[in-house]
Amino acid sequence: MAAARASLGRILPESSILFLCDLQEKFRPSIAYFPQIVSVAARMLKVARLLDVPILLTEQYPEGLGPTVPELGAQGIRPVSKTCFSMVPSLQKELDGRSQLQSVLLCGIETQACILNTALDLLHRGLQVHVVVDACSSRSQVDRLVALARMRQSGAFLATSESLILQLVRDASHPQFKEIQKIIKEPVPDSGLLGLFQGQSPLTSC
Repeated sequence: MAAARASLGRILPESSILFLCDLQEKFRPSIAYFPQIVSVAARMLKVARLLDVPILLTEQYPEGLGPTVPELGAQGIRPVSKTCFSMVPSLQKELDGRSQLQSVLLCGIETQACILNTALDLLHRGLQVHVVVDACSSRSQVDRLVALARMRQSGAFLATSESLILQLVRDASHPQFKEIQKIIKEPVPDSGLLGLFQGQSPLTSC
């Protein structure tokens, strides 16, 4: 597998993959901003399909926590079942088979559990990790905030969905830009990030 270069964190569709982590029915009542997080993850999924970015989807113990929520729009993607608090062990063969992979775009829940551990495992493999901050959440907003800070300290990039989408498409002359423009013109739901970030030293210090 190609080690990610120490860089500014630029991403290209041909060397990226989208990870969708555990957006399941039983989490719906307990995760803060769950509908908003799913909406943004669905946005990333639509763009990934338009740009031929591969997509991997996991479900944490689906027998007890239920299936992936239908509004994600992941029909046709085979979910990978797991019990580990990281996506990486269950997706090891997929990752090993992608020699050109450099960047992982990471969405899902919970930020302090499977998202954090997945990010650390991917960084350990030499991959760049781009955490889609408006597509990740937790039950506790303290856990969410500190986990984002922890990932940043470890070398992950924090970015919004729109900034990553525009990095992927790169140019308004792209043949899929008109379709992607329709997606990014749709209002992004408030997932509590502004209040979370304002005045919070864990995210402003490296």
